[in-house]
Amino acid sequence: MAYRKTACTIPASSFEAVIFDLDGVITDTASVHAAAWKRMFDDFLSGHAARKGVPFQPFEIETDYRLYVDGKPRLDGLKSFLGSRGIALPEGRPEDPPGAETIHGLGKRKNADFLKQIQEQGVEVYGSTVDLIRSIKKHGLKTAVISSSKSCAMILDSVNLSDLFDVRVDGVDAEILGIPGKPAPDIFLEAARQLKVKPGRAVVIEDAVSGAQAGRAGKFGLVIGIARTGGKESLLASGAHVAVSDLTEICVAGDLETSEPLPSALEDFGTIARQAEGKRIAVFLDYDGTLTPIVETPDRAVMPEEMREAVVKLSRHCPVGIISGRDLKDVRDKVRIDSIVYAGSHGFDIAGPRGLQAENTVGEEFLPVLDRAEKELSRKLGSIPGLLVERKKFAIATHFRLVDPGRVEGVEKVVDEVAAGHPELRKAYGKKIFELQPQIDWHKGEALLALLRTLKLDGGDMLPIYIGDDVTDEDAFRALKGRGIGIVVWDRPYETAAAYSLKNPEEVREFLLQLIPFCRRSS
Repeated sequence: MAYRKTACTIPASSFEAVIFDLDGVITDTASVHAAAWKRMFDDFLSGHAARKGVPFQPFEIETDYRLYVDGKPRLDGLKSFLGSRGIALPEGRPEDPPGAETIHGLGKRKNADFLKQIQEQGVEVYGSTVDLIRSIKKHGLKTAVISSSKSCAMILDSVNLSDLFDVRVDGVDAEILGIPGKPAPDIFLEAARQLKVKPGRAVVIEDAVSGAQAGRAGKFGLVIGIARTGGKESLLASGAHVAVSDLTEICVAGDLETSEPLPSALEDFGTIARQAEGKRIAVFLDYDGTLTPIVETPDRAVMPEEMREAVVKLSRHCPVGIISGRDLKDVRDKVRIDSIVYAGSHGFDIAGPRGLQAENTVGEEFLPVLDRAEKELSRKLGSIPGLLVERKKFAIATHFRLVDPGRVEGVEKVVDEVAAGHPELRKAYGKKIFELQPQIDWHKGEALLALLRTLKLDGGDMLPIYIGDDVTDEDAFRALKGRGIGIVVWDRPYETAAAYSLKNPEEVREFLLQLIPFCRRSS
């Protein structure tokens, strides 16, 4: 029997959130950044040495990068390293071309090289970090990612990790909000503020010395340092409470040293049937990845006809609803079934059979500010090729999938500026999307409970079943603890609050069909 080596436990009862650095903690982009810095600096330094008639001293990753650049905003890192060599350059302007020998020009040169490497080589993700994030969310803790990089959005999107985080504070936000770089704690404090948690109730996970210093300076409850290639002593001396070689050494209180495989909802259907004895069943489903296969773009997520037939048959014998982050009209147009209930915009907008229409009043009050923000975004971003500003009823999605990667920073900067001008809204994230949403604590778990109340399905004689495939569905699984059944759709196991699993949409269809005869008996 295999046991996990545990160096540190995060007690879920003592903390409300965990804040992750991006580079070196979630992705191996730190090495890509370091290589891009070296190429840019070596090119500049060789020319500078030739002009001054002095020996060429190259940029060293192990010393110069870690001491002067790592973990700092791009321009701060530039100034810090050049200052160490006694070199003073003019600040220049943000419009300076990459060839200009100014702070802004060198920064652009480095960033262009970095983006090129990311596009050509991709990004490595640390699987142990993703597993820990899923475990954290299973236990109901919030998550945030911070980065001094202005390319954070592009990196997370390239590896499909955007939706793992409730909050993101990156180099673009830092510029808009005037946040100083590490070792100042401000970027972590801003993440905690957006998460609505006190620093003492949050965990910081960092790999850089400056990050460990920032976490301790911000008085965060727990600072965990990752020393993948050595250097635990430096992290501990800089403020980390504990240092590990990998996040497999970290667990959340309540995790078992060994975990039993989650039972299949198909293979263990008899147990589900016994749990439903004497109760009426109601089934709620996510759309993307649950009723449809995962696809490249949202518009291609079309529900197969066989799945539609299964949902129609089930709806004849029990209440069926779909809860989606998509706009109500969008998800209704995709599904095209009149006999079920729809909850679009994560439950803000509800419609269904016999003219059912119930909008949460908490969402209505945000419509005027959403109208104003939509006009601002359209005016400021409308001329960018490939960009789409999509107005949903209760959100505004800025799609940048087809935008030149070099312009994504500018797009995010505009979204940040608009969000800063409307504190009633918050910035959220999706695949190649920046989204402005109402600034309230709302998720699929709240949406599911609101839907049960709206439909009068929250009595003790009901057994609600929720099926979803995404980390955002974990809130719904937790909401059903002790009162219903959560079923996760996955292609590989991970920490989840669900009670059962299915492998893919085809198994979802099979489960729904298997449920029909039992719904007849229990109705």
